[in-house]
Amino acid sequence: MTTELFTEFGLVIIIAALVALLMRVLRQPLIIGHIITGLIVGPLALNIIHNSEIFTLFSEIGIAFLLFTVGLNLNPHVLKEYGKVALVTGVGQVLLSTLIGLIALLLLGISLIPALYISIALAFSSTIIILKLVLDKGDIEKLYTKIAIGFLLVQDVIAIILLFSIPVIASGTDSVIKIAALFLRAIALTIGVFLFAKFILGKMHKYVERSSEFLFLVANAWGLGIAVLFKEFGFSLETGALIAGISLASIPSRQEINARLTPLRDFFIVLFFVVLGSNMMVGDMKSVIVPAIIISLVVLIGKPLILMSIMGFMGYRRRTSMQTGFAVAQISEFSLILIALGVSLGHINQKELSLVTLTGLITVFISTYLILYSERLHKHLNPYLKIFERKKLVEKKNIKKEYDFILFGGNRIGFDFIQMFRRKNGKFVVIDHDPEIIEQLKKEKINYEFGDASDVDFLSSLNLKNAELIVSTIPDFDINMLIVAEGKPKKKVGPTIMTVAHSITNALKLYDAGVAYVILPHFLGGKHASEIAKKFIQAAKNTQEIRHDHIKYLERRKVHGQEHPVIERYR
Repeated sequence: MTTELFTEFGLVIIIAALVALLMRVLRQPLIIGHIITGLIVGPLALNIIHNSEIFTLFSEIGIAFLLFTVGLNLNPHVLKEYGKVALVTGVGQVLLSTLIGLIALLLLGISLIPALYISIALAFSSTIIILKLVLDKGDIEKLYTKIAIGFLLVQDVIAIILLFSIPVIASGTDSVIKIAALFLRAIALTIGVFLFAKFILGKMHKYVERSSEFLFLVANAWGLGIAVLFKEFGFSLETGALIAGISLASIPSRQEINARLTPLRDFFIVLFFVVLGSNMMVGDMKSVIVPAIIISLVVLIGKPLILMSIMGFMGYRRRTSMQTGFAVAQISEFSLILIALGVSLGHINQKELSLVTLTGLITVFISTYLILYSERLHKHLNPYLKIFERKKLVEKKNIKKEYDFILFGGNRIGFDFIQMFRRKNGKFVVIDHDPEIIEQLKKEKINYEFGDASDVDFLSSLNLKNAELIVSTIPDFDINMLIVAEGKPKKKVGPTIMTVAHSITNALKLYDAGVAYVILPHFLGGKHASEIAKKFIQAAKNTQEIRHDHIKYLERRKVHGQEHPVIERYR
């Protein structure tokens, strides 16, 4: 038995590694490779897995670790910064996608209860896949990414509610009082976990973090222990693991815990997706291909259209709306976890599980390309997306305005330029496509233009060639090249142009195009910090003065609702 299990396990891991290598070559998310591995080792092909109970146990551990680390990474700062659009798009998209998906599934002949499960599952998008792709693409600080992260956090909250609700409803309790009692028990249990984490683990924290191994062991014990506790009280393991992670999200060592748990989590989550793939039967595959294609189209087309409509109504530009919509055009790990929960409760059969799994494969595969090539797609689709933009917010193309100083981007880097321009006598304007920043500029009575710098017609309306200084804090290389092309006259001396870049290669290309100075934030920050250190060495009295000035500067930034960018890692 032990030898047979070891052989099965070894073969599965070897095949998973080979398929993962193929996915890397094809630039596809590894989740697709893991499900394909399941198809290969399952009854569809090699039929290697015979000890399915052991693999199922490992997959449940993977789910627990995944949700525990998702809880650890919940970042309330993103919700604070983009709370309104995150809440409206998050809730609105889930409700509308669920409704459209439910109608489509019922028309396909799927019964009501499974259709409800599947339609809800289709509404969720993959945090891990989205963040991995935007990190690889270098778009983590772009507006659409920030909105998508806030949107996904709202989905996480909805997920928590669902994980609580489904086992309660499935318990068969028909008394309203008994159902209310179950929810109260869940709330009391959650509060108890948070209080224990704050007052007991909080006091133990300094002692625990002295040893990395001890911290790792305690974190594992906490995550799995709370998952088991919730299971014993009649709730799901998934709920307990997620709550356990959230309860530790504010402790100082959460990043170290997350970093140490990630390899363990990734190993077990591989087995979860392998088991999902292996559960797909030959007969099921033949019968679900057409429905899976139809449902995939609902996800790939319906979700972006819903998001673009909501964001357009809220005043966002069509470029931002389209990129956000493309980012979430897939189903998530939670979708598969939700369906697996439905299977365990007897609400979903294997055929319906295969339908969702195949839909996941299709949507993740296609959405990868939608995210990676969203800029190119925008160039082709832009003329057809005007319907997703509020007419009263579209620029007046025929009105030519002239400014001495033009600033693209009024947030973090732009803040200091705005203060400098205010001290000058020249006329200046700030260009931004974020409605939140535009509202802030309105309050401060600063000249602004709400527009998209990738729109050539909009750029031409600004008369860039007649400006004295143009500053672009936009991190997008192609947009900066467009600004340079529009701002530099061919024959006469034009404006001085400054831009931002995030690679030396792009900085040198911008210099070749005629940019006067390229800002590389990390290099510039290091140079500035070294100058401050030089002052400290020259005279100790400089320390308190510089420290005091910087604190006041940070407080001014905070009043404006700004925060230094932090890259949260969802691996």
